[in-house]
Amino acid sequence: MNQLTVGSHRIAYRESGTGPPLVLLHGWPLDSREFSRQLEGLADEFRVVAWDAPGAGRSSDPPETSRLEDWAHWLAAFIETLELAPAHVAGLSFGGGLALELFRQHPVVVRSLILMSAYAGWGGSLSGEEVQRRVHRTRVNTASPPAQWAPALIGTLLPEDSDAGLADELTTMIADVHPAATRTAIQALAAADLTDTLSKVDVPTLLLYGELDVRSPKAVWEPIHAAIAHSRLVVIPGAGHMVDMQAAERCNDEIRAFLRHVEDNGSTT
Repeated sequence: MNQLTVGSHRIAYRESGTGPPLVLLHGWPLDSREFSRQLEGLADEFRVVAWDAPGAGRSSDPPETSRLEDWAHWLAAFIETLELAPAHVAGLSFGGGLALELFRQHPVVVRSLILMSAYAGWGGSLSGEEVQRRVHRTRVNTASPPAQWAPALIGTLLPEDSDAGLADELTTMIADVHPAATRTAIQALAAADLTDTLSKVDVPTLLLYGELDVRSPKAVWEPIHAAIAHSRLVVIPGAGHMVDMQAAERCNDEIRAFLRHVEDNGSTT
């Protein structure tokens, strides 16, 4: 892995390929390893960079008072340090919300958005009761060893009868969780409401969701699709929350076609 320093943060990242820059933002409590299939599958045409967000993987932890906008500022500095701007920015789950926050705070560094299993912040996409339930569950989980709660969480990330190897990959990543930083990150996502930002998105936007996603279901993706003008929605049959892992080939095909179109047509959708 590579590392760089942004302000007081040590940020680790994986990179492969050359070409137009594609920045990948992972979900939580995962890290850049979730994008191994994109780092390999898209590197023939794009410069693919997947970071470990502050508080995840091999990156240093953020202050406990951090909010989603703080991650967006660190991400913008990360993109500029690597001379990636303007970049195609793809995020899954937490990473999708972060991609939207990045656009809100630093639109000049974003060339296009790819939102996978994404929320307009939990505050913008879920009921208050559901937000509190998820925040409480995170607090309980992070007070115990990952082995005690990872199977239940993975059961919400993958549909039944998914490839056991995927669950093993997720288990390995979750085993390296940063407990305090995870509580901070989830609280930041819970507090975020980006619904007002959706209608302001004026870059090409691809939405990728799994048909069987119980964490970001139809009630989440429909309002996002409706609010972002000219966004393209792809719902992948049989896939759950981790579309980048479970349906990697389909995701990569959709991402490749979308980015080729953006590159060929400038800022048009």
